[in-house]
Amino acid sequence: MIPFLDLKKINEPYQNAFQEKLKTVLETGWYILGNEVKEFETNFAKYCGTDYCIGTGSGFDALVLIFKGYIQLGKLLKGDEVIVPANTYIASILAILQADLIPVLVEPRLETYNINPDLISEKINSKTKAILAVHLYGQLAEMDKINEIAVANDLLVVEDAAQAHGAIRNQESAHETAGRTDEVIKNQKSSVAYSFYPGKNLGALGDGGAVTTNDSELAKVIQSLRNYGSETKYQNDHIGINSRLDELQAAFLNVKLPNLDTENEQRRRIAKRYLSEINNDKITLPFWDFSSNHVFHLFVIRTPNRLDLQEYLHQNGIETVIHYPIPPHNQKALSFWNHMSFPISQKIHDEVLSLPISPVLTMDEVGFIIAILNKYQ
Repeated sequence: MIPFLDLKKINEPYQNAFQEKLKTVLETGWYILGNEVKEFETNFAKYCGTDYCIGTGSGFDALVLIFKGYIQLGKLLKGDEVIVPANTYIASILAILQADLIPVLVEPRLETYNINPDLISEKINSKTKAILAVHLYGQLAEMDKINEIAVANDLLVVEDAAQAHGAIRNQESAHETAGRTDEVIKNQKSSVAYSFYPGKNLGALGDGGAVTTNDSELAKVIQSLRNYGSETKYQNDHIGINSRLDELQAAFLNVKLPNLDTENEQRRRIAKRYLSEINNDKITLPFWDFSSNHVFHLFVIRTPNRLDLQEYLHQNGIETVIHYPIPPHNQKALSFWNHMSFPISQKIHDEVLSLPISPVLTMDEVGFIIAILNKYQ
């Protein structure tokens, strides 16, 4: 069986370095917000081309802390509306709700699965104060258009890059790090949330997340909010939470970060083969312009009879996953939306199927997957 994602194989080359890092952390006796976290925050900020990186307990917490940080600074008020794609993973929406803000769903483009900027303006009203752009499956949303809308309407922009570590915009006209997800806006109104869940392109061995931003005020507030609202021990300036990137997970991420670009490029090589060699009129392939704006956290195809294709692949030794079977507006937890209709999002959730793609998937395995797909009747 070709596994959908072989995390053991992905982390195998790092085992010796992980052991060394574990030994170092144990010897220091400093397990919370120590040197490894500081080093990773410095390294990841440099990698992304931003001024600040604040490690958090998870990617979800990173999003929540951004919104709560803006509330603390008076740039958002509880009850303000935040535009968000209708087909995102529910965590993006739950983060908005957790901050006592109101999510407003906007349909995606069927081709890219990302929010359709052409539909955003019609959802803007006096209560709209922010746009949450989700870079779904590893492909950057249309940030130029989103930023233009935000500037024209004086809106904050928050980016959910949980699946887009290392994606780059405007690379052809910029230096090495310019245009990464974090550096697309220099107007102090953008901030980015990352997840380091084990299955991500940059994955820890447990939960972890980070916020990157160029906004010094926001960075300072989030640093406090993640640590019970405290900058100085036993002095609490804000009503905060406990969401700190674990020292050991930061150490592991420091080991893996230097290889992220190389591993992303391997994902792109696999995606190019899928796109050029899969030839079956029953399968719709994802859109990609072959730039570095996609890091293929997932390679997502569509087919009208998804369960039949999934079973066919399983019978031929290929594991697949559905990301995601139920759209947010149909979830029981979000019953206040159950009466609403989002046909494009519904079509995506009904038809998508994710093929194996990872830095450790061999080209022989890729060729086998392609051959089996092309035989599908």
